[in-house]
This record gives sequence, C-alpha cells and structure tokens, in this order.
Amino acid sequence: MNETELDRLIRERRSIRKFKPDVPPKELVDAVAKAGLLAPTGRNQGSTVVIRIGDPALREAIVRTNAEIMGAPPPGRPADPFYGAPVILLVIASKARAETAVHDGSLALGNMMLKAHELGLGACWIHRAAQEMDTPAGRAVIEKAGLSDREWIGVGHLALGYADQPLPAPRPYDPSRYITV
Repeated sequence: MNETELDRLIRERRSIRKFKPDVPPKELVDAVAKAGLLAPTGRNQGSTVVIRIGDPALREAIVRTNAEIMGAPPPGRPADPFYGAPVILLVIASKARAETAVHDGSLALGNMMLKAHELGLGACWIHRAAQEMDTPAGRAVIEKAGLSDREWIGVGHLALGYADQPLPAPRPYDPSRYITV
C-alpha cells in the first residue's frame, strides 16, 4: 500500500521545543483550533473547548503557573515550559462529561498537532493544564473566556508557532508494538 499524505503527516510530525518569536497568522491558528474541535467526542457531546491565550499578562501568568507546577526545569530544558512558543492554545473539557473529557481533549490535541504540522507550524503538547484550573491563573482564563458558568477539566495546552530547530527525525516504526490476539 502506498503512503498517503496523511500517513506522511503522521509519520513526520514531531514535538517542537524551540520556537521563533513570529506569531503565525490568525487564519493558521484558527485552522489548528478548528481541527481540534472537529475531533470525535464521547457520545458526540462536543465537550471540548479551545481557548487561545492572547492576553499578554494572562499568558505570562499561565507560563509562570505552569512552570511552578512543573517544579525545576529538567536538565537541558528552558524555564519556560512552553519553549517560547508565541501562541498557547488551552484545551479544556466540561466536567459534566467527566467520563470522556480527558479522552475527548486528547483527541482534539492530536488533531491539532497534525493540522499544525500540515500547515508548516511547530507544536508541542504541554501538560499540567489540569492542575492549572485550580489556580488563580486558570480561573482567570475561564473567567475571561466567559465560561465560569460550568466547571472544566484542563486537558492540555498546545504550544504553537514556527519551529526554530530542525524537525526531529521520525523514530522507526516498531511492528512488535502491534499485536493480534
């Protein structure tokens, strides 16, 4: 079977951990967010929401809070857990759909990473969104987004922008990880 464009995107997509400061055009960022919102959700309930952290002060609060939750940066990693990405997209899901919320948000983030790669953007999934929801910074995001009428589960962030590093090489496919029983 010949490799399709989707196969290539899946094979080549890699997490980017160094970004240029240039902000991608709104149309590209919107396309990435839309790809996340088109992901399947449990019972087709559409429990996920994508929030672009555009306010500079709020962005700084999220970066600082995420870094505090992370603790000391791992050796060789910057203190900025978002690697200097000019765009941060936060994926949250309704606690009313708690049984599938994390799964729904994970599918959204997966779609978003593939779309970013297709559009020539770099992306990296950043954890600790769940812990952020219980901090002043997390509550400020929810409030500013006008979503304080419900409770939310933070699923993850997408650090997004133009890569300032070569695309890491794809790891080889390991057929031993596919098992038929």
